[in-house]
Amino acid sequence: MLNIKELLDKVKASPYREIVIRAPHTGKVEFAGLKQGDMVRGPGGEYMEKPGTLLANLTREKNKKPIPAPEKGIIEAVHLEHEGKFVEAGEPLVTIKHYLTRKEVIELILQEALYLFRAPERAKYYFVPEVDQKLKVSGKRSVKVHDGMEILIVSRMKRETPLAYSGPEGIVYSVYFGRGENIDEGEPLIGICPEDQLTVIQDVVARIQSEWEEEE
Repeated sequence: MLNIKELLDKVKASPYREIVIRAPHTGKVEFAGLKQGDMVRGPGGEYMEKPGTLLANLTREKNKKPIPAPEKGIIEAVHLEHEGKFVEAGEPLVTIKHYLTRKEVIELILQEALYLFRAPERAKYYFVPEVDQKLKVSGKRSVKVHDGMEILIVSRMKRETPLAYSGPEGIVYSVYFGRGENIDEGEPLIGICPEDQLTVIQDVVARIQSEWEEEE
């Protein structure tokens, strides 16, 4: 039986996620003057067209590339030893402590609470037409699945093959892929909720939405 209280207590005990910003390619680093404890903002605007706070610039072959903050948070570390030096791709530059949003907490709880059916290979995934139609008309929780049910189509290198669901019986609660999107092997495709757990999960989602305070 799912212990929702235990899951919530675990998240409340550590309501942060560390984000390590790494060099996207080789280049010379020039930090933007931020220090430990400074607040940074993530992308903004209606279409997220406004970049987040500038963390550093990386110059390669006279081409300067800004590195903005991907999320809101507090600077935990700046690797100033790299200032003015060339770094390799993947080198850690800045660490941000990001306070979890209400949506992120719900997602964390759901990933623990649901049965996650994962991608067997890197490919594009689609629901079979009858399931796709039902999802569009009646919503996610209208689709029940059982072991061996053909629910998805795998599209890779111009070939399409059906994919049967394997796992416990339940209803589709979450969908983790978008149409035409490449999903890596091992990434979740759908989250399945046993019918007898639906009320419990809906209650905890409602509780998080009403109780979780987001940082300004």
